[in-house]
Amino acid sequence: MHGYSRKKTGLMWAILSASLAFAATGSTAEESSLVSFKSDVMPILQYRCLECHRADGPGVAYSGLNLESYEGLMKGTRFGPVVVPGNAMVSNLNVLVEGRAGIRMPHNRKRLTPCEIQVLRNWVTQGAKNN
Repeated sequence: MHGYSRKKTGLMWAILSASLAFAATGSTAEESSLVSFKSDVMPILQYRCLECHRADGPGVAYSGLNLESYEGLMKGTRFGPVVVPGNAMVSNLNVLVEGRAGIRMPHNRKRLTPCEIQVLRNWVTQGAKNN
């Protein structure tokens, strides 16, 4: 029984070490890959958002948010910014597309896929760079 206890303790230390290594990196392999605004984020915005959030679109008329460019996205709305670089939990872009607000974007359209949501979340978490 004494040997079993040592094995169990060794296993617990191995699990703890692996957990600490994971916590130190703070991400999974999917989250750690660099997300590109041009290659990954802009195609989502073009396909899902530009119907309304383009010059002369109803989303721009209502909120002032023009998603035709990185600069327009980072400028935000007349009500304030929509992206807080490094913090997807409070970025309105993420809150709205994830359905964590009273309204969901895209408004009255098909929801973003979990993959699209994860790309936007990872991009914001990585600092929302124009890359």
